[in-house]
Amino acid sequence: METAEVTRMKELVQKLNEAAKAYYQEDREIMSNREYDALYDELEQTEKITGIVLADSPTVRVGYEAVDALPKETHDSPMLSLDKTKEREVLRGFVGSHKTLLSWKMDGLTIVLTYENGELQKAVTRGNGIVGEVITNNARVFRNIPLKIAYQGRLVLRGEAIITYSDFERINNSIEDVDAKYKNPRNLCSGSVRQLNNQITAERNVRFFAFALVSAQDVDMHNSREFQMEWLRTQGFEVVEYRVVTSENLDEAMDYFAEKIITNDFPSDGLVALYDDIAYGESLGSTAKFPRNAFAFKWADEVRETTLREIEWSPSRTGLINPVAVFDPVELEGTTVSRASVHNVSIVKDLKLGIGDTIQVYKANMIIPQIAENLTQSGNLEIPNICPVCGQEAKVLRENDVEALYCMNPDCVAKKIKAFTLFVSRDAMNIDGLSEATLEKFIAKGFIHNFGDIFEIEKYRDEIVTMDGFGEKSFDNLISSIEKAKKTTLAKVIYSLGISNIGLSNAKVICRYFDDDLDKIRSAKEEEISMIDGIGPVIAGSLTKYFAKPENNQKVDHLLGYLHIVKEEKSDNQIFAGMNFVITGSLEHFSNRGEAKNLIESLGGKVTGSVTGKTNYLINNDVTSNSSKNKKARELGIPILSEEDFLKLAEESKQIEI
Repeated sequence: METAEVTRMKELVQKLNEAAKAYYQEDREIMSNREYDALYDELEQTEKITGIVLADSPTVRVGYEAVDALPKETHDSPMLSLDKTKEREVLRGFVGSHKTLLSWKMDGLTIVLTYENGELQKAVTRGNGIVGEVITNNARVFRNIPLKIAYQGRLVLRGEAIITYSDFERINNSIEDVDAKYKNPRNLCSGSVRQLNNQITAERNVRFFAFALVSAQDVDMHNSREFQMEWLRTQGFEVVEYRVVTSENLDEAMDYFAEKIITNDFPSDGLVALYDDIAYGESLGSTAKFPRNAFAFKWADEVRETTLREIEWSPSRTGLINPVAVFDPVELEGTTVSRASVHNVSIVKDLKLGIGDTIQVYKANMIIPQIAENLTQSGNLEIPNICPVCGQEAKVLRENDVEALYCMNPDCVAKKIKAFTLFVSRDAMNIDGLSEATLEKFIAKGFIHNFGDIFEIEKYRDEIVTMDGFGEKSFDNLISSIEKAKKTTLAKVIYSLGISNIGLSNAKVICRYFDDDLDKIRSAKEEEISMIDGIGPVIAGSLTKYFAKPENNQKVDHLLGYLHIVKEEKSDNQIFAGMNFVITGSLEHFSNRGEAKNLIESLGGKVTGSVTGKTNYLINNDVTSNSSKNKKARELGIPILSEEDFLKLAEESKQIEI
C-alpha cells in the first residue's frame, strides 16, 4: 500500500504536467505562476523526504514537444531550465564574489538564431529544450531583428521574442469580440511567433532581445559574458538590459530592477544571474535539469489581505458566465486593486470562496490581479442557477475536467450583444458605426432581434437621431455602411453567424468545396463535410448542428433577403485545381504572401504551411538554399519554383494582375 506522501506526489506530478502541457503546448494557462511554483516546491520537498522521484516528474523533465505544423529541429545543445529562488539571500549566495551579469528574465518565447556569411539562416524556438520548431520566415519579420550583420562567420545566439504591453493593448483593442481577446502578452507572442503566415507575425510587432551568445567562430570573447553581450550589440542586436554585480552591490541592482518593472513596457517574471567568467561557468557543468553557471530570481509577490464582498457573474457570447471577485480595495504594486477574475467554477470551489471571507490577493508578474489564498474558506458562496442578465436557467457544465457556469437561454441579451458584435465586425459583415454599446442600446429598445433586423434600422431613424451619441450625420454614415455591407460573400455570411469553431478561413474552404451553394451546405451530412481537406469532424459537427435547428435557418433566410451574395473572385480556368502550394522566403513580384495566396486560390489551388507528400509545388525565390522546406521538398521530389517559374505556370489565366 502506497504511503500518503507517494499518493500526494502522484497528484502533484499530474497537476504540474497538465499545467506545463497547457502552457507550453497549447498556449493557455490553467493555473497561476504562483500556484505552479508552490506545487513544484512541495513536490521537490516531498521527493527529498521520500527519496522517490517518479519517472514523469517535472523535476526531471524539461518540457513538452510542441504540436503544430511547423518543422521540428533538434538543438545542437540542450536548452536547460534555470534553478530559481524568490529569496534575495539565496541569490546573493550564488553570486558571492563572482562577477555576475544580472538581467531581466523576459516573459515571451525563447528563440535560437543562426547566422552564416552575415545573413540570418535559421530561427528555432526553444520547444521542449531539445527539439524546437523552425520559424525562420517569421523571425525575418520581427520588428528589430538584423537580417544581415557585419560578422561573416557562423554565429549562434539565444534571445527572447516578446510583445510589449502597449502592442498587446493595441491588438486587443482592435478585436471587437470580447471572447476572442488575448489573455496576456506571452500567449499572444507565442501564437504570433508560430504563425504559418508570417504576414500576421509582422503585424504583431514581435521584438527580439538577445540574452546569450552560444558560439561565434574565431572571435576572441576575452572569456567574458559581458564582452559577448556588447559584441552582439555591435552586430546590431538589441540585448537584454543587464547590470554587472557581485554580492556587494547586488541590492542596489535589484532595487533598480524592482522599481523599473512597474513602468516597463515589456513583460518580465523575474531576473537572471549569469557568471561572467565563461570558462569557470562551463567548468561547473549542469545537473540533469539546471546549468550551474546561472540562477533565476522570481519576484516575491506583494500580497495583501482583504475581504471578499461579492462575486460578479459576467456572461459572454458563448454563454459562459465568468466569475469576478470584488473585494475591499488594496494597494498592490503601486496601484489600487478591487477586482480579480476567478476564471471558472472549479477555481471558486477549490478556493472555498464565500462572501465575507478573508482572502490574500497579489498581481501575477506584478500585472494581473489574482487571488492567492482564501484564509477563512467558508465555502458558503452559492453558484447561481439563473443568468444575471436574462434571468433564465444557468447550469454548471463540466468540460475537460473543468466546471464552468453557462446560460442556457439561446435568446439571452448578453449572448445577443456579443453575437451582434461579431456579426458587424470587420472580417464578418464589416458594418461601421455599430459599437457594442450602440448594439446594446438598439437591443434594449427592441430595434433589433435578429441579424436581418439591422438592415431595417432605417425605420427607427426619428428615434435614433435623438439618442445620445447620434445625430443625422452619424445615422447617415451608419446607413451608408449598412448599404455597402449588403454586397458580400457567402463565406463572410457563414462566419458572421457565429457558429462555434468556424472562422473565416474555414468558412471559405467550405464554401469553395460546395461552390458557394448554401442549400448544399445546409443539407450536407457531417461525414461529407468532415472529409473536406482541412475541416475535420469538430467543425463539421458544429456546422450540421447549427443548420439542423429550424430557428437558425429562419434567421439565415431572413438575413439573406437583404443581401446580394457574390462569389469569391476566381478564374474560369482553374488550372491549379486540386494542387497544394507552400510559399516560403521573401517575395518580389507580390506585395505580400496574402496576395500570392489569393491568386493561387482564384485559380483553384490551396496554400498550406508545411511541405508534405500532398504538396505539389514549393515557391521559394532562393531555389538553391538548404532551408528545411527546400530540403523536405527535395527529399519528396517536389518541384521548387521561383516566383518567375510560378508566374509562367499561371500565364494561362488572363486574370493575373500584379
